[in-house]
Amino acid sequence: MKPVAAALLIASYLAAQAPPVSSELRPLIERYTADRDSLSRVYAIRFSETRRARFDRFYAEQQDALNKVNFDSLSHDGRVDYLLFRNLLARQRRQLQLDAARDRDVEQLLPFGKTIITLEEARKRMESIDPRKAADSVAAILKPIDDGRKAAEGNSKPKTLLAIRAAERLTELRKILKGWFEFYNGYDPNFTWWMADPYKRADAALEAYAKAIQPAENSTVVGSPAGRDALISDLNYNLIPYTPEELIELARKELAWCEQEMIRASREMGLGDDWHAALEKVKNDFVEPGKQPELVRRLAQEALDYVTQRNLVTVPPLAREDWWQEMLTPEQQRSAPFFLGGYIIELAFPTNIMTQEQKLMSMRGNNVHFARATVLHELIPGHHLQFFMAARSRTYRRPFATPFWTEGNAFYWELLLWDQGFAKTPEDRIGMLFWHMHRAARIIFSLSFHLGKMSEQESIDFLVNRVGFERDNATAEVRRSFDGSYPPIYQSAYMLGALQFKTLHKELVESGRITDRAFHDAILEQNSIPVELIRANLIQQPLTRDFKTAWRFWESR
Repeated sequence: MKPVAAALLIASYLAAQAPPVSSELRPLIERYTADRDSLSRVYAIRFSETRRARFDRFYAEQQDALNKVNFDSLSHDGRVDYLLFRNLLARQRRQLQLDAARDRDVEQLLPFGKTIITLEEARKRMESIDPRKAADSVAAILKPIDDGRKAAEGNSKPKTLLAIRAAERLTELRKILKGWFEFYNGYDPNFTWWMADPYKRADAALEAYAKAIQPAENSTVVGSPAGRDALISDLNYNLIPYTPEELIELARKELAWCEQEMIRASREMGLGDDWHAALEKVKNDFVEPGKQPELVRRLAQEALDYVTQRNLVTVPPLAREDWWQEMLTPEQQRSAPFFLGGYIIELAFPTNIMTQEQKLMSMRGNNVHFARATVLHELIPGHHLQFFMAARSRTYRRPFATPFWTEGNAFYWELLLWDQGFAKTPEDRIGMLFWHMHRAARIIFSLSFHLGKMSEQESIDFLVNRVGFERDNATAEVRRSFDGSYPPIYQSAYMLGALQFKTLHKELVESGRITDRAFHDAILEQNSIPVELIRANLIQQPLTRDFKTAWRFWESR
């Protein structure tokens, strides 16, 4: 596409007075979201076979409805939504299979769980209850619970990760049984008469089994490698046309570039090529305890002034007003050693109950120069502005949210501001480079772990030795990555999404086709979807029903 034509096309697309683009798929997607939410309320037990079967049927029905849509008659925006919806449904059905496979090992340890689930699901279906039979069912699970507890207390305790999952499942089953019991107890005299003793014993037995199987509290980090096929599947869903091995190699090159930049900054600080020494000096530049909120407020205003004075992005007045600060608890900091953000910013700083070593690690890990990059990532122009706009633009696209947009765009701002000279001193550059190295390292250790090529401990050591992490912070980072709260490729999304946006910026802004502000506003207006489809919309790339990812963004940087 010629530059002038592209500029006119995008300018027209973004015209402030134009009506919002309407997608023919929006009603279908909104209906899907509402129906899915309804089913989630009814079939609330996430590990129930009944739930999995019902959702599989639901996704199949949605796929049938989508197949009836005439793709060729859709607008460009409608075609984008068609592809998003098609990919989502395929992914959801596959996730049901993965969940079932993951749950099998846990279910073998807790065979009585089906009895509890059956009782609760019958209540949800509003079936009449036979109190005596229900009491017999509850009494029947006492022996298998007790057998499991004795095995856990003996020499048959399962591996750590499986034990953690089993303990969590036991806690959930106990909560489900309690809710079922309290629905009838006291309201149905016959139920209360029959059930008082069996329920009391079952509740105590579930609690005892959970305590017996729960691993002792320690600093051990455990995870479960997803495997190459799962990684490939997730990369395809997010439209990343690279293999895990290619990404690891590219990330190593990115890490090497960062190290050279670290050396340059170290020399400017008078420390020669010893960039680790320069990093140590930067880490020790932290504020006194109690001064952290003041620091974050100042850094937030600095970043806001920077992007608005240079007309880089539109920041609505309310977006400047509707955020505040909270403190992360010591427990939260075990898996979140740095600031978190979005609607608010959560600060990771030491508290009085931490050990002296933990306090120092927290302060060093959230020093002034690290925080300068973190605050813009978490607030404006990063996550806070993203969330603000996502709540107001194309909200029907929420089911398609991807970290390659959310985390990628926030880190992209760090890269863009680096290019524009936001770092005032070599210490500031080292602060920004630390996070750049961190994101490259995340690709290396997380993908290597899920490929079975790096252990949890090796991942921790890698962050300490190659990136310069404090060991407690490295442990928390790896725990966060592998504890199951994030998808396997989530940690790769920061850098990969950022480089997608950076490549697109080069294609559209640096070429003179569009202004910075129009470009960044367009990204926010699209909401959180895979970046390749944002690109397809902005350049009006022809799309077919069988579209597959093909944008080799890294090579075109």
